[in-house]
Amino acid sequence: MTRTVYVNGEYLPETEAKVSIFDRGFLMADAVYEVTSVLDGKLIDFEGHAVRLKRSLDELQMAEPCSKDELLEIHRKLVELNSITEGLVYLQVTRGSDGDRDFVFPSADTKPTLVLFTQNKPGLADNPAAKKGAKIISIEDIRWGRRDIKTVQLLYPSMGKMMAKAAGCDDAWMIEDGYVTEGTSNNAYIVKNGKIVTRPLSNDILHGITRKAVLRMATEAQMEVEERLFTIDEAKEADEAFTTSASAFVMPVVEIDGVALGDGTPGPIATRLREIYLDESLKAAI
Repeated sequence: MTRTVYVNGEYLPETEAKVSIFDRGFLMADAVYEVTSVLDGKLIDFEGHAVRLKRSLDELQMAEPCSKDELLEIHRKLVELNSITEGLVYLQVTRGSDGDRDFVFPSADTKPTLVLFTQNKPGLADNPAAKKGAKIISIEDIRWGRRDIKTVQLLYPSMGKMMAKAAGCDDAWMIEDGYVTEGTSNNAYIVKNGKIVTRPLSNDILHGITRKAVLRMATEAQMEVEERLFTIDEAKEADEAFTTSASAFVMPVVEIDGVALGDGTPGPIATRLREIYLDESLKAAI
């Protein structure tokens, strides 16, 4: 079935959607994005994604394409038009196009490009991968220094996914100056002696919306959380590990660079956090 997508104020069949070949998102990856999950036909943590979107736009001196209320209306309409019960809404804002290519930003009155589309993902919450756990490899982190801005510059993370696939694994954690930064599309955590350890927020990692919610829920559940740097060797010696992201929620990690964690199955803390997150997020969904 052909999806209905949103492009600059219009709801269109995906086969009719177009943007300029001179759009800076296409030519220079001059764009930011957000992905919001849909469960039971409702948006998960839309407010958090909207706030982070504005921060990304502000950091890049990019104009907001519309108000938060208008964004919410677009999200809801796309979910309805495409009959999404479980899935994702992808949103992208680019600096737009003034009709040619130039390294210099276009004039301030150039309208940004706003594109949204849905992805139907039945079984998103009850993902079999979460019951099996993910196997990861470690790779060098060679991305630019502003990973806190959610840009569409995803070539190296994509390469990291492919490196993991070539190694027979599911994902990769990136290493910088000896310490784990994050996964290719997720935040990274280890658990040792019941304590959850994750890297503190900075320009070095994405300020994950799911990360924020999961750490709050872990604290409310009387779990101990420590935000500090950790090495890949420390991770290999952990009792368990996991990642968080908007599309995978809480995903247990069972192996790092060929080393099994614990008994090689999803650990109790990651499993419990996934249950809590899904339960609480559904209650708060809009």
